[in-house]
Amino acid sequence: MNKPVKIVPSEDTAENGQKRGSLFERAGDSFGLDRLAPAKVPEHLPDARKRLPTPDPKPATGTAPAPHMAPATPDAPPPLRQEPVPAPARAKREEVRGTAVRFPAATHAVSRDRLREHGLIDPDAATSALFEEFRIVKRQILATIEDEGTALSRRVLITSPHMGEGKTFCSINLALALAAEENIEVLLVDADFAKPSIVGRLGLEAGPGLMDALAGSDVPVEEHVLKTDIANLFVLPAGRRAQRDAELLASERTWEVLGRLTRGAPDRVLVFDSPPALAASPAAELAKHVGQTLLVARADTTSRVALEDAVDLLSGCQDIRLMLNDATFSPSGRSFGRYYGVGD
Repeated sequence: MNKPVKIVPSEDTAENGQKRGSLFERAGDSFGLDRLAPAKVPEHLPDARKRLPTPDPKPATGTAPAPHMAPATPDAPPPLRQEPVPAPARAKREEVRGTAVRFPAATHAVSRDRLREHGLIDPDAATSALFEEFRIVKRQILATIEDEGTALSRRVLITSPHMGEGKTFCSINLALALAAEENIEVLLVDADFAKPSIVGRLGLEAGPGLMDALAGSDVPVEEHVLKTDIANLFVLPAGRRAQRDAELLASERTWEVLGRLTRGAPDRVLVFDSPPALAASPAAELAKHVGQTLLVARADTTSRVALEDAVDLLSGCQDIRLMLNDATFSPSGRSFGRYYGVGD
């Protein structure tokens, strides 16, 4: 059976008569393991290696600070160069600056009869309960735009998990509510390429639009924009349908086209009406190009599972909010219409 070994100081002495001590003690004496002090610099090294490193007092703007290093000498290897830290691709795209593009001056009349037929806000009528509801929504949108102040935050995506939940209804009403603001341009974009309906509900004529610009048309995207007779409201049709709409949205050209619409225009807000998130892929691609997303859920219809699946697909956008549509009961008893004389 092995017995434990106890290490004790040795009584061995060196030739000069000094006590040598144990192996651990001699190692500590040789390598300084028992002293909290830096190792001594040998005297034969060049003077440049003895100097403490000095920081660069003025690091280059936009790059990481230079590492603390001594100046290079013929006897010392040159210091490693610190490469600039690249900014994220999305941040670079957001920082694009330039002159804002102008939309065509020709005016197209919006049919007020069509608006009333589809239960939409009538900009010429008195304030309604519906208008007040969307005033609350637009205030949150504008607050985010003011806080972030980026081109991305001025792009708002409206979608829903499935068809029939009211995403186009909400898109048009939000655009009309935003257009009522002073000094704001609102561009309502029909991005439901398979089933475009924005132009029809407003009583406008269909024509080339966003998909034509993404497909490589020589005509600039702003030339397809329709100026309406509603102050501050512009419409960009969906355009000619393409079989590769999702692939075109995933291309680099989408950044160029949308960047052109928001570049240099801090008072321009883009509202996208997209296909349902669980029915077609363009919504997920568009979510990567916007700063705010409103996910429309129909009261007593949209399931929680559908909402969770839609949020997963729209995760390219960092700000996703839920909008409850067709709710007939308010726990707080809120009723905007009665305050303005509607429904009395």
